Amino acid sequence: MPQKATKTEEKKPPADMSSFFQIKSKNDSETNNKELQVYDPTKENYHPVKDAIWSLGDNVPYAAFAQTLEAIESISGRLKMIETLANFFRSVGVLSPSDLAICANMTLNQLGPAYSGLELGIGENILSKAISSSTGSNMAKIKSELKTTGDLGKVASSLRSKQRIMMKPKPLDMQFIFKKLQEIAQATGSASQGKKVDLISRLLVACVNGSEAKYIVRSLQGKLRIGLAEQSVLMALGQAAALTPFHKVLDSYDVNSGANKDLILNESYLRLDKKLEKADIEKVVVAVKTAFCQRPNFEPLVRGLLLDGPEKLQLHCPIQPGIPIRPMLAHPTKGVDDLLRRFDNSTFSCEYKYDGERAQIHVLDTGSVNIYSRNQEDNTTKYPDIISVMNNQVVPNSKFTEELADLIIEMKLAVEQEVKQMIGQPIKSAILDSEAVAWDKEKEQILPFQILSTRKRKDVKEEDVKVQVCIYAFDLLFLNGISLVQQTFRQRRELLRTAFKDQAGQFHFATSIDSGDTEKIAEFLDQAVKGNCEGLMVKTLDRNSTYEIAKRSHNWLKLKKDYLDGVGDTLDLVPIGAFYGSGKRAGVYGAFLLACYESDEEQFQTICKLGTGLSDADLKKFSETLSEVKIEGPKSYYSYNAGLLPDVWFDASCVWEIKAADMSISPAHRAAEGMADPEKGISLRFPRFLRERPDKKVEDATSARQVYEMYISQEQIRNQLEKGVNKEDDDEFY
Repeated sequence: MPQKATKTEEKKPPADMSSFFQIKSKNDSETNNKELQVYDPTKENYHPVKDAIWSLGDNVPYAAFAQTLEAIESISGRLKMIETLANFFRSVGVLSPSDLAICANMTLNQLGPAYSGLELGIGENILSKAISSSTGSNMAKIKSELKTTGDLGKVASSLRSKQRIMMKPKPLDMQFIFKKLQEIAQATGSASQGKKVDLISRLLVACVNGSEAKYIVRSLQGKLRIGLAEQSVLMALGQAAALTPFHKVLDSYDVNSGANKDLILNESYLRLDKKLEKADIEKVVVAVKTAFCQRPNFEPLVRGLLLDGPEKLQLHCPIQPGIPIRPMLAHPTKGVDDLLRRFDNSTFSCEYKYDGERAQIHVLDTGSVNIYSRNQEDNTTKYPDIISVMNNQVVPNSKFTEELADLIIEMKLAVEQEVKQMIGQPIKSAILDSEAVAWDKEKEQILPFQILSTRKRKDVKEEDVKVQVCIYAFDLLFLNGISLVQQTFRQRRELLRTAFKDQAGQFHFATSIDSGDTEKIAEFLDQAVKGNCEGLMVKTLDRNSTYEIAKRSHNWLKLKKDYLDGVGDTLDLVPIGAFYGSGKRAGVYGAFLLACYESDEEQFQTICKLGTGLSDADLKKFSETLSEVKIEGPKSYYSYNAGLLPDVWFDASCVWEIKAADMSISPAHRAAEGMADPEKGISLRFPRFLRERPDKKVEDATSARQVYEMYISQEQIRNQLEKGVNKEDDDEFY
C-alpha cells in the first residue's frame, strides 16, 4: 500500500529561540551529520525512486531540496547542473507529484507567476535580526561574518552549524516552507517587520542543519545564486519529463486532490537506461519552454506533464487573456546598409520606436482590462487612465465587422459559420502589444521617457494622474478566442487595424512605412527622432514573421539614431559600487562601477567605471538612493578585478541606460570574460549616463552574451576576424 502523507505541524519556539541550541563540539557536529540522510542527485544511473530519501506519497523533504541546491552550487559544468536538477525533478514527479510545481517555483526563487505580484526580497537588516534571534549571535558578529563572506546565507549556515540541537525539530518539507515564505511575503502593515523577523526566526530554528538555513535565507533575499536561471530550470524540467514520463509512470493520480497520496507507480516507464536520443529529449525541452512562454506559470505546465505528457502541453498552456505572454524582443542593427543586408530578399516594415514602456493590453471576455509589463508584472493599477480609455472608448468603438470576418475566414483561423455569427458584435477578447508613452495634450506630442518614469508604480487613482499617456499599438496576438501568434506580421497588423480604431491623443497605431528604399528609410528615421522617438523598429512582413514569444529575434531589428555612431546599441547596466568624489564632486559619489548580467552563472560582471553624463542633481540623488543599498563588501556573485575596487559596494538594485563610444578587451573588467579573450573581459570606452530604467529589473540588464555580440559587431573588430561570426540564426530564447 502506498504511504499516506502526514501534515507537517509547526512547533512554536519559545521567545528566546536560541535556547533550543548549544554550541557544538567537533565530535557533536560529526555525530549529528552522520544522522542526516544524504541525498545525491548527481549519481550516475540515477534511480528516481531508489535514490530518493523520501517515499512514495510523502511530501518532499526540504533537506532533499537544499542538498540538491548544494550539489548544483558545487558543480561548474552547466549540463551537469541541469542533469542534477532534472534527477531531483524526476523523483519529485513520481513520488510527490503535488510538490513538483512548488519545487520548480522555489528553484527560481518564485512564490508564483510574476503577474501574481508576490515577491520576496527581504532586506539584510530583517534577516540579520532573525539570524541573531534564532542563533543567539549578536548583530556585531553577524555583521563581521557578512563582511568576510559577502553572503548572509553562508553566515546563517555557519552560525547554525556551530549549534547543538537540544530538542530535535520535526523535518521541514517543501509545502510547509513554501506556505511560510508566502506568509512572509504577504506580511504588511506597521507591525509587519516584527512579524517577518518572528516568522523567519521560527523557520531557522526548525532547520536541521546549516545547509537548510543557508538556502532559506537566500530564498528570503530573493537570490539563490546556484548558477541556474529560468531557461536552465525549464531545460531540467523538460529533461526530467523526457527521461521519466510522469503521465505514464503515474497510473493513478488525482491532480485536484492537492496531496501526495494514493499513488500507484508503473515502474516500467521509469526509463532507467537513459537510451533516449538527444533529439527526443530536446523535443520535450522545446515543448516545455514554448508552453511556459505562452503561459508563464508552473502550475498548468506541471499539471499537463503529469496528466497528459509533453505532447499535449498546448492544451494545458494556451494563450489566454489575463495571463501575460513573454514579449518578442529585437536585435540592434548598425545602420540602414546593415539592415538591408540582414533583410535581403525579405519585405519589411519600418515603425517608429517609441520611447516609453512596453504595455501588453489584455481585453477579457468578462469586460475587464489588464495591463502587463515586459516582465509579466501586473501594471493594471499603474495605468487607470489606460484602463478607462480602453473600457470607455477603444473597446466600445471596436466592432467585429464583416471586413474583419472576411480576413479571419481568408486566413482560415476559425470555422466560417462561427465567424459570421460574430459580425456586428463588440470585440470580446484580445491581447495587444503596445508602447505607453508620456503625452502632452496641449501640444499633442510625445514627451521623453524620463517624464513617464515619474508616475507612481502602482495603486494610482485616475484623478491623481499628472502625466498623461498615449498608447501606440503595434501588434495583435489574440482576438475573440483565436491565437494569432502563428500568423505573419502583415496579417496580424491588418487584423489589428481592422478590429480597432484610433482615438485622438489616447490610442493610436504605430506610425510605419513599408519600404526597402535606403533614402526613404533614412528620412523616416529622421522623422521619428524629430517626433521624440528613439528611432525605428524594422520587422519582416511575410517570411519568418510569426510572433516569436520570449525571443530576441533577428526578424525584428531596432535602429536608433545613436547607432550610426559608436557602439550599435545603448546598454542597460547595474551600479554595484561607487568611488568618492573630490573637488566639485566632494561630498557625493563621483563615479560608479557598472556591471552587466551573466544569466547562466547569475553573476554581475563589471564592464566600466562611469563618471560622465551625470549632472550635479544626478550625483546628489544617486548618492542618497544608493546609500540605502550600501553593503559591507562585494557579493559572492559579483565578478570584478581586485585592481579596481570601489570605495563602497551596493546591492544590485537599479538599471541605468549607458551609451559608449566603443568597446575593447580589458584586463580590468570581467564582462563576457572568456568569450572574446580567454582571460580578459570587455569594457566600454567613454561611457556616458543617459537615464534610469525603472521599468527593468536588474536581471534584465544587458547580458554578457549581448556585450560580446556588440563587441564583435564593431566594424574594426569584424574586419579583424578572418572568417567573421554569423549569429543571424542564433535567436535568443529569453
